[in-house]
Amino acid sequence: MSSLALVTGAAHRLGKIFALTLARQGFDIVLHYHQSLDEALQTRVEIESVGRRVILAQADLSQPSEINSLLSSLDSLKVLVNSAAFMPSGNVDLLSLENWDQSLDLNLRAPFLLAQEASEKMTEGGLIVNITDVGAQKTWSRYPSYTVSKAALESLTKILARALAPKIRVNAIAPGFVLQSGIVSTEEWERLINRVPLKRPARTEEIASALEFLLKNEYITGQTIVVDGGYSLV
Repeated sequence: MSSLALVTGAAHRLGKIFALTLARQGFDIVLHYHQSLDEALQTRVEIESVGRRVILAQADLSQPSEINSLLSSLDSLKVLVNSAAFMPSGNVDLLSLENWDQSLDLNLRAPFLLAQEASEKMTEGGLIVNITDVGAQKTWSRYPSYTVSKAALESLTKILARALAPKIRVNAIAPGFVLQSGIVSTEEWERLINRVPLKRPARTEEIASALEFLLKNEYITGQTIVVDGGYSLV
């Protein structure tokens, strides 16, 4: 029987890449999504095409009760990738309390609660990977709640790594610019990419290889792997 991996936000973007990466490494996938059902169904097809089993799991991770329901049906778990995130824009004087709470609830509290629940299912040991962001080490004034939540998630990664050792390893991956989002214009995207020392966005397989590395190297815990083309240097 194959080992099971849970990936949050796995319907699209980087979450999908992580789910496919784990499937190719031989894991069956619990594919979490919130509202993106059509994309989740398409991702399921792609995962099944490599011969792996997929369990679709809809949940609003800002609700602790739904996190509990998501994990309660699983008998065992080997890998958890916390990829779901919310990135509202708005300067400090404009960001609403609702957006602040949404960011912290999804980007920080949910990974903590998921790690709590998942650790009880990892009876044979396991790996938790938090997806942070190169922005965790920046002062992105247009994205205060997102930046704060990702910085805190890197701190939480270290705390969990120490608390859950030796049975469970906890690490983080901090991507730089990979996939352009709808909140960034083409002009702004090009300006940002031009600041990156390697002068290009990451290829998705370059982000995926960081997860493959963490799967294979079992002597790494409490670390954040930055895959940013040198953006953290500027």
